[in-house]
Amino acid sequence: MTHPARDPRLTPARPDLADIALEGLVEAERFVAGAPGRVRVPSAPLRRTPRLNSGIDTEAVMGDAVSVYEVKDGFAYVQLAHDGYVGYLPAEAVGAAEPAPTHRVRALRTFLYPAPDLKRPNRGHLGLGSALAAEGREGDYLRLADGSFVFAPHCEPVGWREPDAAGTAERLVGTPYLWGGRTSLGLDCSGLVQLALELAGLACPRDTDQQERALGQPLPLDDLGGLRRGDLVFWRGHVGMMLDAGRLIHANGHHMAVAVEPLAAAVARIRENSYGPVTSLRRISPSAGS
Repeated sequence: MTHPARDPRLTPARPDLADIALEGLVEAERFVAGAPGRVRVPSAPLRRTPRLNSGIDTEAVMGDAVSVYEVKDGFAYVQLAHDGYVGYLPAEAVGAAEPAPTHRVRALRTFLYPAPDLKRPNRGHLGLGSALAAEGREGDYLRLADGSFVFAPHCEPVGWREPDAAGTAERLVGTPYLWGGRTSLGLDCSGLVQLALELAGLACPRDTDQQERALGQPLPLDDLGGLRRGDLVFWRGHVGMMLDAGRLIHANGHHMAVAVEPLAAAVARIRENSYGPVTSLRRISPSAGS
């Protein structure tokens, strides 16, 4: 039996186990329904294989919904709900799906406290875009379901949107480059774009090639001078976002950080030293992907 090739990044299937929705479409020893779960730690690496020395493909953050297909030897085999990515999370990072998030973090980072008191030792931090379940409010702090407290003005209700995706990206200038990163502690190029667009309420795939196929409308490749704020510039394996007609913001290995530079300089350097020529230009309308 043969079937069309499926993107393994988005297909919860192994030779021994697969999502029951794929029965008849892929070959596996057994098929199971994914159990609903949710990430209950500030962030967790999603790996391609269940080994600590396996590279990080992406990150899951507090509040991310997941489908859990197996928990074994300290790892949970999951699919992330927001972008469909499949891989292995640390088992202790995944908890019950309920309570569902009520708020999202709008600050670049905020601290978790054991009490509504800024002088108490913090329990960790949450990054921009993290989702949390608040059960009430005590003074200036939200009381979370796990007993932690977060400074309320750093958060907004889950329906909050930041419509200027390029403005979100600008807030992250200087964030260190991290392969697979999608938090305000470390980002890769597609992670920066995904975070900025998702905070604008726009669905966004995880990886550069997926984004290039799915996002926005194509623009003439020979018209780099016609770009505007929010347009995306793609190379084979890299992506950046325009801040205006001439400046590009991108997380990149040259600066090892989120950086802003003239588009012409970036195009020349990338063509010569890494990803080759620009492969496409894409413009995203405000309602795209919502």
